Amino acid sequence: MPELCRFYGIIIRMYFMDHNPPHFHAEYQGARAEFDIRTLEIIAGGLPARAHALVLEWAAQHRQDLMNN
Repeated sequence: MPELCRFYGIIIRMYFMDHNPPHFHAEYQGARAEFDIRTLEIIAGGLPARAHALVLEWAAQHRQDLMNN
């Protein structure tokens, strides 16, 4: 799975041609979550609160790039 970004120990990845809805994967210290790109809601898994907030902030800034991928 290609790595899109790494920050504060959080890894953001995205599979190409993956199942719907369009989403990305985030991992932090062994915790994993999938985020819907359109709504930025978690659709699977979970992250600690601080990591979750950082991922949401990052995703809001990069949403259009994520949708284009």
